[in-house]
Amino acid sequence: MNHWFGTRHGFTINPEIVTIGAGIVYGLATGVKAFTNPGDAILIQQPVYYPFRDVIEKNDREFINSQLKYEEGKYSIDFEDFEQKIIDHDVKVFILCNPHNPVGRVWTKDELTQMADICLKHDVVIMCDEIHCDIVYPGHKTTNFMTLDRKYHDNLVLYLSPSKTFNVAGFQPSNIVIPNAELRKKYRDANNAAAYSNASLMGMEAVKACYTLGEEWVDEMLEYLNGNMLYMKDFVKENFPKATFVEPEGTYLIWVDFSGYGFSDEELEHIMVEEAKLWLDSGKIFGPETAQFERFNIACPRATVVKAMEQLKEAMDNHIKWKK
Repeated sequence: MNHWFGTRHGFTINPEIVTIGAGIVYGLATGVKAFTNPGDAILIQQPVYYPFRDVIEKNDREFINSQLKYEEGKYSIDFEDFEQKIIDHDVKVFILCNPHNPVGRVWTKDELTQMADICLKHDVVIMCDEIHCDIVYPGHKTTNFMTLDRKYHDNLVLYLSPSKTFNVAGFQPSNIVIPNAELRKKYRDANNAAAYSNASLMGMEAVKACYTLGEEWVDEMLEYLNGNMLYMKDFVKENFPKATFVEPEGTYLIWVDFSGYGFSDEELEHIMVEEAKLWLDSGKIFGPETAQFERFNIACPRATVVKAMEQLKEAMDNHIKWKK
């Protein structure tokens, strides 16, 4: 693990500050229970991976949203709103996604530092999900939270896993890095309260194999994935003139805005599922503001991406023609 993160990301980890978990979402839920009490406020930035909200509300915590700004097909952070929400609701924990799922942003060092400064100022624990950190496109590089100033490590809980990079999520591998001894004890106590003590043998072996033998495979995978992304980008631009392809900086997920077509939410879903025969993630599960978006997964053979795009074009063309 240290060879992987040392050579590809520029930091190493003391094994003593790592706790093994049963997958990232389990780890997030454990952190919610460890660092907050029922009724406490936890902040996320929608549109974001929908289990973030689930682990907040299903554990009787208050969900607070600082909506990402969407302007001209690109997302950014509303820092003024971010801090004000923390103040107004006495937020205890911020769950951060970097690179961001589904909008594909790879947050810059300046953006991360500004968020970290606000959280440090208001004593907010940062639970940072970096499971897509290996998957970035040319011209971009993940700034891992562990590479920031060490003063930010004191309120950091970092979630790492080879699950997305190597498609081994079924083994539920996760490594939760907690530099602060007090937070680490709270997390481990919550972990023990759930009667979780040992990861699966297959999961541990998967982590070891991925991080020691997988470098060449990952490099080839990233090149192939970039080809899929560029193909879909061109296809959307040429065939869906009223849609906006939100070009990703990282992750294998593509976020497309179909609001320009004027479909109702139900109509858009009908087109995708019943007419195009595509099983996508509707934007509405990431927050009500993005019900006209769809999330595509391009971590698949190029032929699958081509087939999906052709089916979508036929469905959209037919639907628009029928409406006329």
